Amino acid sequence: MTDLEIPGTRPATKPVNPNFSSGPCAKPPGYDLAKLADAPLGRSHRAGIGKARLAEVIDRTRVLLGVPDDYRVGIVPASDTGAYEMAMWTMLGARPATMLAWESFGSGWVTDAVKQLDLDAEVRTTDYGTLPDLVCDKARDVCFTWNGTTSGVRVPDGDWIAADREGLTLCDATSAAFAMALPWDKLDVTTFSWQKVLGGEGAHGILILSPRAVERLESYTPPRPLPKIFRLTKGGKLIEGIFRGETINTPSMLCVEDCRVALDWAESVGREGLVDRATESARHVWDFCERHDWIANLAHDPATRSTTSVCLRFTGDVPDDFAKRVSKRLEVEGVAYDIASYRDAPAGLRIWCGSTVEPDDVAALMPWIEWAYHAERDTAPAA
Repeated sequence: MTDLEIPGTRPATKPVNPNFSSGPCAKPPGYDLAKLADAPLGRSHRAGIGKARLAEVIDRTRVLLGVPDDYRVGIVPASDTGAYEMAMWTMLGARPATMLAWESFGSGWVTDAVKQLDLDAEVRTTDYGTLPDLVCDKARDVCFTWNGTTSGVRVPDGDWIAADREGLTLCDATSAAFAMALPWDKLDVTTFSWQKVLGGEGAHGILILSPRAVERLESYTPPRPLPKIFRLTKGGKLIEGIFRGETINTPSMLCVEDCRVALDWAESVGREGLVDRATESARHVWDFCERHDWIANLAHDPATRSTTSVCLRFTGDVPDDFAKRVSKRLEVEGVAYDIASYRDAPAGLRIWCGSTVEPDDVAALMPWIEWAYHAERDTAPAA
């Protein structure tokens, strides 16, 4: 038996990059602040160079994700939250809606729909670790997260979405885009942010609209006041400039430059490569759970396990604060930062395995989790 096979033995190798936070996430490999030196700081975002940089990010995002040519891609305020709420406030209410939620962010959209927008909404929720019934009436709008960032549970595919649907699908893809294949023909509104799989900076969201979503915007006037940063139409027509880089409010050109650098790296890996990197990292965690009976994936069904926000639970009789103690021990050792479960989720660990994380670093982390588990079991009071 080697040292690493002895429970509680301190591993000799640490991850090179201990940043496993689920947002903001690890910067791309080889990242250097010097790469931002060309940012047009102090220039207007409406000047030629500013609009060109914003349009460039839009165009490169479209190509890298394989977004159809007739879909609009825009940069909007307030990260993924702003993008998704913009879509909800401007499009929902024309038809009855079905709200699907299986973790905290999806539950937030339910709150918006029911308590803020007062929609005629069917709400389907379920416990962390499982999916609700996904089969929906094709006449209804459907709101859902592709990947539950705080539960580590994702939809397995888009087969449950009707090709001949009459309603719109609104998909929060913030921890899925770039790391999971997205079926664009099944998605009418898609949102995400730069600070997840791309490892970019926060405060900016991406809003992608299908032609059907554009038709909704131009034919439906919502019965509610819309703040300026939510307005996507003027005179009943889509404000096309938003989807050419003419942002609603002032963007950070430093964040835009950071996104350009992230796209440089992502393009060098390629769309399939980005998906493969996340899958390889997640598989290190899944295989570890298979070998140890004291830790398990929070997702009950292997087909729904996330490859980015991998959420784990400790099995057996452990104190309520056990996972936080394990997480803190790993942080003190400089092995893993910010991997305790989200505050609303069941106690456990959440390891970001998105594409910017090196799979070798995830592999190096696993023995440390075993070490921290045994160290805490030996010192923790009885549950």
